Amino acid sequence: MPRVFVYGTLRAGEVNDLNAAAQRHGIAAPTLLGTATVAGRLYDFGTYPGLVLDAAAGPVVGDIYDIPDALLPVLDEIEEVYPGQATLFVREECAVQQAGKPIACLLYPVAEAAVATLPHIGSGDWVAYRRARDPARA
Repeated sequence: MPRVFVYGTLRAGEVNDLNAAAQRHGIAAPTLLGTATVAGRLYDFGTYPGLVLDAAAGPVVGDIYDIPDALLPVLDEIEEVYPGQATLFVREECAVQQAGKPIACLLYPVAEAAVATLPHIGSGDWVAYRRARDPARA
């Protein structure tokens, strides 16, 4: 069962909520393991964030889930990750921190070049940032 770290629109209550995606596809619900962080920088793409992994940067907040194998291709589709094609997001494995312990998770970062002109989300928390930015959608 893959373990994923979600930091943006796949988080609970967001537009691509992981649980809702599983339900729409008739896949068993993922298991929330809790909140975690990863070293990186978060950027505002408008309707979604992008994470640049950076060991020297502050924490980016997200949630860890154990997901059924069948949900992984759904996440790849949401993130527009296709084998053999250059895409904005990539899927890779990285250690995230939960309660001071590293946990290996799959996540979907973007390349540094993709964020050159975008606003940085200093808090590292997409949900809090989006709610403050778009209070009508909160």
